[in-house]
Amino acid sequence: MAKDTKTNAMRILEQKGIDFRVNLYSCEEFVDAIHIADMLGQEYENSFKTLVAVGKSGSHYVFVVPIAEELDLKKAARSVGEKAVELIHVKELFALTGYIRGGCTPIGMKKQFATVVDETAQLFDEIIISGGRIGAQILMDPMDLERVIPCKFEDITV
Repeated sequence: MAKDTKTNAMRILEQKGIDFRVNLYSCEEFVDAIHIADMLGQEYENSFKTLVAVGKSGSHYVFVVPIAEELDLKKAARSVGEKAVELIHVKELFALTGYIRGGCTPIGMKKQFATVVDETAQLFDEIIISGGRIGAQILMDPMDLERVIPCKFEDITV
């Protein structure tokens, strides 16, 4: 893979010796993850999106959920010990994580936030997450996420 196509997330996975595959695709403008899955002929169930939220305490959290599902804010808050959480505004995403909408992945953010992955990820040998930029996906064993970032698996969808 050319050096300029590697993202921070991919470099981290390589450094940790994690097996993963990369899928690069052409995308003029990011619409949403379902549009990308449809365009690439991928299943929704094992394709995951990364959402960033802020709790009442002011702490930030990362939630990784199936692309066709909605984050349950009450379950999400409980999973991180907060009274409530709300999704951050998209314009805050880059400054906080170093990633843009459509390219946000839980691996390699500017700061490591507490991360909760929906428990359904454990049902698959391989999940698809953003590769760290628009037009790049990482396909990996969901259990390997725990080897790369501190995360836990819980029911966090509606």
